[in-house]
Amino acid sequence: MKKIDGKSKSVRDLLKGKKYAIDYYQREFNWEEKQVSELVEDLIAKFSENYEDTHKRPEVKNYGHYFLGSIIISEKNNQCFIVDGQQRLTTLTLFLIYLNNLQQEHDVKVPVDEMIYSEQFGSRSFNLDVDERKRCMEALFKEGTFDDAKEKNPSVQNIAARFKNFDELQLFPSDLRGKALPFFIDWLIEKVYLVEITASSDDDAYTIFETMNDRGLSLTPTDMLKGFLLANITDEERRNRASDLWKERIRALTDLGLGKEEGADCLKAWLRSQFADGIRERKKDAEPEDFDRIGTEFHRWVREHQKNLGLSESSEFFRFIKEDFVFYSHWYATVRKAADKLTQGLEPVFYNAQHNFTLQYPLLLAPLEPSDDEDTIMRKIRVVAHFIDILITRRIWNFDSINYSTMQYAMFRVVQGIRRLGLEDLAATLKKRLESKEDEVSAFENKDFHLHGRNGKQIHHLLARMTDYVEMKSGQPGQQSRYPEYSVRGRGGYEIEHIWADHPERHEDEFEHSSAFSDHRNRFGGLLLLPKTSNASYSDLPYEEKRQHYLKENLLACSLHELCYERKPGFKKFVAKSGIPFKACPVFKRSELDERSELYRRLAEMIWSSERLEREIKA
Repeated sequence: MKKIDGKSKSVRDLLKGKKYAIDYYQREFNWEEKQVSELVEDLIAKFSENYEDTHKRPEVKNYGHYFLGSIIISEKNNQCFIVDGQQRLTTLTLFLIYLNNLQQEHDVKVPVDEMIYSEQFGSRSFNLDVDERKRCMEALFKEGTFDDAKEKNPSVQNIAARFKNFDELQLFPSDLRGKALPFFIDWLIEKVYLVEITASSDDDAYTIFETMNDRGLSLTPTDMLKGFLLANITDEERRNRASDLWKERIRALTDLGLGKEEGADCLKAWLRSQFADGIRERKKDAEPEDFDRIGTEFHRWVREHQKNLGLSESSEFFRFIKEDFVFYSHWYATVRKAADKLTQGLEPVFYNAQHNFTLQYPLLLAPLEPSDDEDTIMRKIRVVAHFIDILITRRIWNFDSINYSTMQYAMFRVVQGIRRLGLEDLAATLKKRLESKEDEVSAFENKDFHLHGRNGKQIHHLLARMTDYVEMKSGQPGQQSRYPEYSVRGRGGYEIEHIWADHPERHEDEFEHSSAFSDHRNRFGGLLLLPKTSNASYSDLPYEEKRQHYLKENLLACSLHELCYERKPGFKKFVAKSGIPFKACPVFKRSELDERSELYRRLAEMIWSSERLEREIKA
């Protein structure tokens, strides 16, 4: 093996004026929402430990560092090839593009272009130099969007999807988009470090990669927690039994096939749900507390808090695994499966997961006790899941963020308030919170709810829920929910349909300016869900022609035509019973769109009513 060079580099040092290729044998870019969300959340949390609104930008140089890991580079033919680290570097580049696009609206801009691309002889090439990705990266940099409808390369498809996540999941919080934005970008490029390990040949680079990942692999926090707990069980028979139980439960979590770190995620959710008594405040020099430390070093946190956890004798360590871990890991697995696939009785768990609301897991576990019977546990889970569903939908309706960094403090307080509560107290506590407007949890009072550049995914899910709700209430007993079908976006799925085609000239009698028309066209009442193929076929037609086609579509679309009320007796009964003012619309002018928006608002009030929590007790 020839010389190996390892250097700590800031993001600026690593990317500015550099070019990295990806060898043919490398896997595709395959990070999912979870990995991107976790990376951005970690960066924001570290930055927030230092930032204060009164700071001047030069003070960023005194902020704490963040270590993003290592990358392995092979140098050959005067090029640098990434052997390990393309997932992080690709995500980091996408994040820089996103931040660069955000700052275009600001007077103060941090120059980051040279960390994204380099230009020579009038030709631009990106610093992650992969030919098949160039068109996508160019579009994201210039336009902030990329139409991947005809794209076949899986890496490019995933790059486009992950870039959308920044807005759709509201990963970058609103309180950092203003004055704090240049501070954050400064910190990201100057204070976030990676170790670049460079080898002079592929063989050497791959040997380093194998050694780091196969031989001498560090124990994970899950392994270390297991070792600590077992070491404190002095009875050999019990220790072996506890070891078998631990392996069995971790294997069951891994076999879910939902993530490589499912065991660690389960332990975090369980420990946070039952034991976390503090959370770091978002201010300079605030110290990480229970909730935060469990998220990063739960093995060490347990060891330091063993007395508070009731762990002082061998029998208690055995019980901790045999009873507590087995119990909470079982129910964690139950809700994780329900989050992945619509499950009868646990539907809201799936709905919450569709919004990428990962904070739901400690909330769902918080009120559970090993002494609860299965029926009580299921009811408790449903009550909490309904609460979360109502809470995040109301926040979406009022244009409030539901991202992790915005919600974690409030949700931690909820966890504390519902920990090990009985069913009736649980429902009463959560219903009171929804009705108290604590943390600005307002109901559906916003009459200007509309589609904008960052809430397309959320609007889609709300339309899917409302469409499915109307059909389920209008159908026969035992009818299957079509929400999983309606919630699929894009290719092979559904798209948001504007009832008004994008032709302001057709509405000049009601709107003097095209901008006023566009604003009104995006109001919630002017939207439907249609299959992608249908939307492409007649989205440009005048309304009078469209509504004939709507008769063939879902009930929410069909309800615009008078024949729907003749041909769908179940729907007619639902309208009469619910009092929701559905009506046919031979024409669809401004007044009809306004009425339809109020109809949707009232339908939302019905679907996401806090009375759902009490109904779980009476059922």
